Amino acid sequence: MILVGIGGKKIDFSSEYRIFFADKNPQMAAFDKIEKVYTKTDNVIFTIKANSGDLFNERHLRLIQELTKDAWQLPYSRRVDSLTNFQHSFAIEDDLNVIDLFEKDPSDYTNKEIESYKNIALNEPLISGKLISKDGKTTGINVLVNLPRKKMEETPEVANAARRLVDKYIEKYPDVSIHPSGFVFLNNAFVENSMQDMAKLMPLMFLVLLIIMIFFIRSFTATFCTLIVVILSALAAMTFGGWIGVLLTPVSAITPTIVLTLAVADSIHIILSLKKGMTNGLTKNNAIKETIRVNFQPVFLTSITTIIGFLSLNFSESPPFWHLGNMTAFGIGAAFFYSIFLLPALLKILPVGFKEKKQIKESIMIKLASLVIKFYKPFLIISVLATILIGVMIKKIEINDRFVQYFDQSISFRPDTEFMMKNLSGIYEIDFSISSKGPEQITDPDYLNKLEDFSTWLKVQPQVDHVFSVSDIFKRLNKNMHQDKESMYTIPDRQDMAAQYLLLYELSLPYGLDLNDRINIDKSSTRLTVTVKDLSTNELRAFKAKAENWLEQNAPDYMNSEGTSPAVMFSFISDRNIKAMVKGNIFSLILISLIILVFLKSIKIGLISLIPNLTPLLPGFGLWGLLIGQINMAVAFAFAVCLGIIVDDTVHFLSKYLRARREKKLEAPEAIKYAFDTVGNALVITTVVLIGGFLVLSQSGFQMNAYLGMLASIVIGSALFLDFFLLPPFLLLIDKLKNKEKEL
Repeated sequence: MILVGIGGKKIDFSSEYRIFFADKNPQMAAFDKIEKVYTKTDNVIFTIKANSGDLFNERHLRLIQELTKDAWQLPYSRRVDSLTNFQHSFAIEDDLNVIDLFEKDPSDYTNKEIESYKNIALNEPLISGKLISKDGKTTGINVLVNLPRKKMEETPEVANAARRLVDKYIEKYPDVSIHPSGFVFLNNAFVENSMQDMAKLMPLMFLVLLIIMIFFIRSFTATFCTLIVVILSALAAMTFGGWIGVLLTPVSAITPTIVLTLAVADSIHIILSLKKGMTNGLTKNNAIKETIRVNFQPVFLTSITTIIGFLSLNFSESPPFWHLGNMTAFGIGAAFFYSIFLLPALLKILPVGFKEKKQIKESIMIKLASLVIKFYKPFLIISVLATILIGVMIKKIEINDRFVQYFDQSISFRPDTEFMMKNLSGIYEIDFSISSKGPEQITDPDYLNKLEDFSTWLKVQPQVDHVFSVSDIFKRLNKNMHQDKESMYTIPDRQDMAAQYLLLYELSLPYGLDLNDRINIDKSSTRLTVTVKDLSTNELRAFKAKAENWLEQNAPDYMNSEGTSPAVMFSFISDRNIKAMVKGNIFSLILISLIILVFLKSIKIGLISLIPNLTPLLPGFGLWGLLIGQINMAVAFAFAVCLGIIVDDTVHFLSKYLRARREKKLEAPEAIKYAFDTVGNALVITTVVLIGGFLVLSQSGFQMNAYLGMLASIVIGSALFLDFFLLPPFLLLIDKLKNKEKEL
């Protein structure tokens, strides 16, 4: 327990969306590269909407000015961009003037002046549709922060400070809506969701387990002992995570819930075997001995197969799944140890009484077995056809990894971000670092014209909300330096003039509002940012490829660029995970099959076991395709998790079937009856427990976890059905074919 306590203290939460990407991830490598060249994109954005009218009036402009000023005081802030401090440039004779768009106190402006500046804002390409909506009713204040990334508390610190500002200004200006979003809040959402899930799911899981155990087992002592086993198993898993330095994410934070669910299964097999022995007249000691003898091998085998299923998550491209797999695997190992050694000891010490059962001609399980044996051919045909017909629905599944939709509405990041996307602009961006011929060459008219062509093409694409390109700055500067003639709103035709304009502009910019986020140090490349609409994963990847292809076809080779951003990273992670997990699942399947072959000591039975082990995945995912249709990277690890779990029922059924054939010398039909009678109830109860546990998981506020919970519930339910109605008929068919061969 001391070790548990020390390990538990080492557990901490991650506040970085980057933890979902391995160091070798090429999309993250590309994103890191662009952030090193320019600036980091960690930000807080305040979305402000007038409840009535637009924002271009004295009261609302003062709000924007005041919040802009206060936003500079957020922890780690390094830049604040807003409607009021946008660096507006204009000409006075031959001089270039650069000022805040609204530099004076709003009360000092006439209505005519405000209207004039409103027109400027709504027609300025750099902010229209990004910092100010087209209708003038919504604006954004974007705060870039430079997080040291030395402690987890940094992100919550910024998020909480931002929320205090929102509360302050909502109280002062009740006629507006203010919603904070940005990548700081995305990161913070992972922390909030992890803590929320642990606080909500664990108690709910305990309640479900308690109800199921009391209902089926009908023994307070047995239920109490089981709860001790599962609690210790969950603690062991989390302790292991602490010792290996795991940072909890919404994915890895569900480890205790999964361990609680899976650990119960071993205990139920032990308790039901004990109950059966004692109700059949055995003393408690003899019943315990017989229980361990009969169950040691199948419980050990199912623990091993489940561990392998979870360890295969190490093939994933996303580290949180490694952590989930390793911690859960350790917890399952601990559950086996406690179930075999601690549970029997507790049951021996504590008073456990089971009433001797009344003589019943046939139990429900025997009746079910008789029905399956009698109509084994129809059951076999129906099971196979149902599996195929439902399984083909898998083709309806579409992978969609929108990181905003990872969270439900209880996590404020989602409704706040959806508000921003609906009323202002999206959070999904794609950055391109467009290189020139070399240092100081971004002022080359050929480069700028081609950059402008790319920007123009992007702006007319239906997927695009906004484009930020320095070519718009150069066009404005050229116009300014020609007495603000509209006809001169073009790219400068001479490089020396373009360079001079840029120098004058940069010298006029105030501290913190320079162009370092747009132009690299030696002026050899610029950053072009495309804000896209709420696109699906496939749509975002397709648009990215389309944009890159445009550059390849229409620009010099040195201007070719790979689009990158957090949105791009998430759009690729599912595909990369699926490809990586194919290897993991193949490895897991082969290893599990070999272990089953060795322990069951039958190549034929081992091969037969593959049928009910694999087939539940088809109707499970098929039903998902039919009912839901969309899935995220949960599919990559749901397959591995389910594969390790659904093997358990098959192993227990086959072990009892083989025991009947080998020890009791029973024929196939009677052996099937024996398996149904000895383990059927346990399989039903464990399935109910597993489905109940994963349905609890489906209540997670994190979509990946919720999808896993729902998928696993469907697959586990399908597995029990096939273990009862496909496996026995198949065993009978094989036996009858074998007998026919002998007769010949």
